[in-house]
Amino acid sequence: MHFIFSLAIIICTFTISTDAMAIKSNNLILSNAMIYGHPQANAIVINNGKIVYIGKDAAPYYSYNSEIIDLEQSYIMPGFIDNHNHVFEAASEAGGNCELNINFPLEAHIPTLKRCRNQSPSTGWIISYGFALDAILTPNNHYTPLEVIDRIFPDQPIVIMEQTSHSMWVNSAALEIANITNASPDPQGGKILKDPLTGKLNGILLDNAGDIVMEMAWNHLDNPFNQSYDGLINGLKEASMNGITTIGDGRLYWKRGWFDVWQQVEKDNKLTARVSLRPWIYPTVPMATQLNFLKQIQSNDTSGLLLTNQVKLYSDGLISNGTAKIIEPYKQTYIPENPNGINYIPPHKMRTWLTELDKIGYSAHIHAIGDKAVRESLNAIEHIRQQGSKKPYTLTHLELVNHLDIPRFNHLNVTADFQVGSHYIAQNDHQWAIPYLGRKRAHALMDPQAIFNTGANMTLSSDWDVNPINPLVGIANSLKMGSRGLPDIHSAIDAYTINAAKSLGISDITGSLTVGKSADLVILENDITRLAIDDIANTPILMTILQGNIVYDIDDSFF
Repeated sequence: MHFIFSLAIIICTFTISTDAMAIKSNNLILSNAMIYGHPQANAIVINNGKIVYIGKDAAPYYSYNSEIIDLEQSYIMPGFIDNHNHVFEAASEAGGNCELNINFPLEAHIPTLKRCRNQSPSTGWIISYGFALDAILTPNNHYTPLEVIDRIFPDQPIVIMEQTSHSMWVNSAALEIANITNASPDPQGGKILKDPLTGKLNGILLDNAGDIVMEMAWNHLDNPFNQSYDGLINGLKEASMNGITTIGDGRLYWKRGWFDVWQQVEKDNKLTARVSLRPWIYPTVPMATQLNFLKQIQSNDTSGLLLTNQVKLYSDGLISNGTAKIIEPYKQTYIPENPNGINYIPPHKMRTWLTELDKIGYSAHIHAIGDKAVRESLNAIEHIRQQGSKKPYTLTHLELVNHLDIPRFNHLNVTADFQVGSHYIAQNDHQWAIPYLGRKRAHALMDPQAIFNTGANMTLSSDWDVNPINPLVGIANSLKMGSRGLPDIHSAIDAYTINAAKSLGISDITGSLTVGKSADLVILENDITRLAIDDIANTPILMTILQGNIVYDIDDSFF
C-alpha cells in the first residue's frame, strides 16, 4: 500500500494515458522511502522525467501541481536493466501455442502432436515449441523424429522450436519447401542432421539450418504483424511488472518484419521500457545487403526510448548441440564431422563485420558459449580496438572460458554478460555437460567471479524466456553460486543496473540514482541488501517508473 495525493486538491490528479500505459506527472515526489545508495535520504524529486533531488527535505520542491507518493518505507532502487532479453518473442503467440514437454522422449510427444494437429488450421505452416534435443535423439528410438512427425503431419509443414531456439524439429513437407534434401550442404552456422544408420534426413536442423526454416514459417503466418505486436505488448508488460526499465534486445530478426513492429509500438506511445534493439547478423545473407539495411535504421538518439546502435552476432551455437565452438574436441556430439563445433560467423569474417559495423555506428553483443568462440570473439574485438574503436562490446553466455582469456575482458574493455537464472547454475550443478565435455571441463563451466575479479565490466541478464525474467532471481542466484558467483549484493545489483548501462553505452543517462539522470526506478517492498539470500527473489515489486512515468503499480489502481 502506498498513498498518492496532490497538493492542489488532496486527491490523485495523475493523468492516466491508456495509450502510454503509464501514469504521467511533470513533478513527482517520492517520500518516506528507503533509497539504495543514499542511506541518509528519504525522498526523490522527479521533474520532467529526470531526478532533480535526492535527500531528506523535499519541501522546497512542493508546488501546486506536485504529485506526492508516500512509499511507507518501501525501497527505491535504480530500474533494472536486462542486458539480454527476448522480450519480442517470449510472450508472443506468433511463436506457436502448441507446447511440448521438454522432458518427454520422442514417442511420448505423439499425443500432444495429435492435439496440435486437431487444434490448428488445416492449411499453412504450423509453429510449435518445447522439445529437448537430448530427449528425442536417443539410441533407444525405434523411429527417427522425421518418421514420427510425418505420420501425424504428412502434408502440412510444421516446425517445432527446441526450448533454447537452437534446433528445430521439422517434417518432410517443411524440408521440401526449404529445398533441403539428403544432398543439401550445411548452411553456414547450421547442421542438417541425418540418421547415423541410414544416412537419411532425421528431421532435426541445428542452429542456423533451423533458423532458415523458422523464418520461412514465420513470414507465411496469417497476419504476423498483429500477432507480433500483441506479443510485444505482453512482453513489455511482463518486463515492467518485474522492475525492468531498460532492455537489451536478445535479437532482432529484421527479415521477419520485427523492426516495423517496434517502430509502430513506439509510434503508438506504448513503450514501457527503453530498448536497445540489436539487429540479427544473418550468416548466409550477403554483408552488403545487411549493411545497407543497418545504415537506414541506425540511431544513437537517447532522447527517445529506442536505440539501434548494437547488433546481435553469433559466434557459435550450444554445447548440448555440439555446435558451441570449443578448443578441445567433444567427448560426445551429434556432429562428429565437426568435433570442435561450428561457427555462425567464421573468425576472419567476424573481424570484417566488426570493422564495417564500426564505420556505420554499430558495436556488437556477441553470443559466445564455447572457449574457442570466446577466444575468437575477443580476437576480433582486439582487432577493432587496435583500429581505435571505443564502442562498447559485450560477450554473452560465456559458459566455458579458457583461463588465458579471462584477463582479456578487462584489457580489451569487453563486458562479460552472464545468465544465472536457472536453479542448476545456482547450485553449480553441470552434470548435464559431462557426456559432452568430460568432468574437468564441465566443472569449469559458468565462473563469473573469475572474470569479475579482473576488474572487467560484468552484467547479469535473463535471456528470457530461457530463464525467469525476474532480475531478483538472477541477483539471488549469483550470490548462491559461492566462489563462482558475485562476491556481494552490491556487485550483483550493479550487474543488473549501472554495469548493464555501461554495456549499452547509456550510463550517462540511466543505471543509477543520480541527480540529472533519467528517473528510471523500481520500488521494492523490502531492502534487498539486508535480506537473507533465499528471500531476495521473493521480494514484491511494488512499482516501476520510466522517465518519471509510472508504468507498473502493484495496486493496479490506475490501469
